[in-house]
Amino acid sequence: MIIDTKETTVAYRCPNCGQGVVSVVGVFSLTGDMLKLKCSCGKSEMTMTYTKDRKLRLAVPCIICPHPHNYTVSSSLFFGPEVFRLGCPYTGLDNCFIGSKEAVLEALKDSGEMLEGMLEEAGVQNLDMLRENEGASHASLDDPAIEEIIRFVLADLSDEGKIKCNCKDGDQPSFTFEFVAPDYEEARIFCKKCGAEKTLPMTSVSQANAFLDCDRLDLE
Repeated sequence: MIIDTKETTVAYRCPNCGQGVVSVVGVFSLTGDMLKLKCSCGKSEMTMTYTKDRKLRLAVPCIICPHPHNYTVSSSLFFGPEVFRLGCPYTGLDNCFIGSKEAVLEALKDSGEMLEGMLEEAGVQNLDMLRENEGASHASLDDPAIEEIIRFVLADLSDEGKIKCNCKDGDQPSFTFEFVAPDYEEARIFCKKCGAEKTLPMTSVSQANAFLDCDRLDLE
């Protein structure tokens, strides 16, 4: 019998205390339902689930966003020799590192220096203040698929002329959207040309998927 001894090093940065959380993960440890990598402060955890099609589903805490980000990676990439980084889709800041121990620790160090630079540039002294500043321009959603679905539907309806706004004949409407502060649980769809708009609840992927069935949009 050949025993699979593949293993890799995984790390993320705790959004509560800011320290790096590092662990060695073996393929055997992923055979259960879910593996959790917890910070010693007890305020954050990263979860890893090994699927039947040999992929890894990861839920990674984010330094900026109040909810974890979800990723799916292949097992060959997860247990690959090179360091692999997963970043926040809204800020671009790396928040998870997978690979050899040496490469992961180096990447974690680099991300720490980048985070310090962000804190200094924003003129804040702690992570809570940084999240407040960033929250004004980034949707606090745990799945970037929601944004992609909205963008796809808007482009599709616009191409087919199925979005009505207050633009006059001859005007060229321009449709876009933004998530509404402070909770970012609604999407405001609007025309940049005439200002007509419509606000829709958008707190989950299921609501975004329901938006895929929209065949006409009237902005007021």
